[in-house]
Amino acid sequence: MSDNKKNLKGFSTFSHDTIAEIQRSAREGIYQIRGLGAKRKVPNFDDLVFLGASASRYPLEGYREKCNTSVVIGDRYAKKPITLDIPITIAGMSFGALGANAKDALGRGASAMGTSTTTGDGGMTQEERKSSKYLIYQLLPSRYGMNPDDLRKADAIEVVVGQGAKPGGGGMLLGQKINERVAMMRNLPEGIDQRSACRHPDWTGPDDLEIKIQELREITNWEKPIYVKVGAARAYYDTALAVKAGADVVVLDGMQGGTAATQDVFIEHVGIPTLGALREAVDSLKELNMHRKVQLIVSGGIRSGADVAKAMAMGADAVSIGSAAMIALNCNADMYPEDYEKLGTAAGYCHHCHTGKCPVGVATQDPELEKRLEPELAGKRVKNYLATLTLELQTLARANGKSDVRNLEPEDLAALTVEAAAMARVPLAGTNWIPGHEL
Repeated sequence: MSDNKKNLKGFSTFSHDTIAEIQRSAREGIYQIRGLGAKRKVPNFDDLVFLGASASRYPLEGYREKCNTSVVIGDRYAKKPITLDIPITIAGMSFGALGANAKDALGRGASAMGTSTTTGDGGMTQEERKSSKYLIYQLLPSRYGMNPDDLRKADAIEVVVGQGAKPGGGGMLLGQKINERVAMMRNLPEGIDQRSACRHPDWTGPDDLEIKIQELREITNWEKPIYVKVGAARAYYDTALAVKAGADVVVLDGMQGGTAATQDVFIEHVGIPTLGALREAVDSLKELNMHRKVQLIVSGGIRSGADVAKAMAMGADAVSIGSAAMIALNCNADMYPEDYEKLGTAAGYCHHCHTGKCPVGVATQDPELEKRLEPELAGKRVKNYLATLTLELQTLARANGKSDVRNLEPEDLAALTVEAAAMARVPLAGTNWIPGHEL
């Protein structure tokens, strides 16, 4: 190696990637658009550990003592709340972002485990309604595909105020993914880029949201639970306002949550980590004396049964998975290397959901690519993944002496970093110190 190369040192502020992005912007004059979630490292559930049971607390025998995983969702006002067998649900991912086979497969996998899936933007497909035991219907600012008949066909309604990948922003669906069926469902022209509104046209504040929730209850004869979904921005106040507006359930989506397509600058620079937002939301519910009365579902970066257990120990009633469910369908699988190469990427690094050229047939409307995802087999993979998460969740709950996964509590946790201790408000491991709180 030459002396010149030995002396080379990269810039801290202007890294190689930063230089490349500035030069790309200078060439093209437009921001980057991509799918999936934040790539930056943020404090997350990996920064927490369980203490486990020992002399001061007895564990449960894994094969002899039961550990309940069921949870009732939406029993604050709804006549027909949902009883889920497991506290792990499938997050909203639209038909348009995903293909019909992918939506069908998610419904099959969720139903096999007695849990719910969610429509996403763009309306309800027949495939998803048929395959889903419990289907949550999302009502978004775009109103795409929205009609009262589908509201009544759903098992619950989720009013989407914000999303973790882009709080304050609307969704995108590029023209190459808007085929005849997607266009018909969304009342859009084929092949034209679509950008959803960033706020609902029916209201400008929480008082109007309360009126909208009342309308939705009347349309559905007060039967369906009403969820309000917020992005992780001002979680304490947004949770309180959702409760005031009459929500049965609050869905909180952290910044690690994925998306089909939005500006990279949104994904990486707007919102706060799931860890910090969850703590704020639980504090808000407790202050209102509504914790466990209004259920809290948390999403954004949930990958394993350990993540599920830690979220529940911090006060969530259930979690929701999106990106992980796509990966269970085979997103980023090491298959069709030539198609990844055409996109300029490789298996394990792909975030090209917005292009409609998904090599494994998940995030595409191309009929030839969609054939690569067979709903029955893909549904079994989703079912197996959910079963594994549930077993891991039960294993950790029993190890902490809990006969019900919702009995997990902050006392069962310790933090490995100062940042995680401050955000989650649990002691730094080996101490009784919570940063920001007196000893």
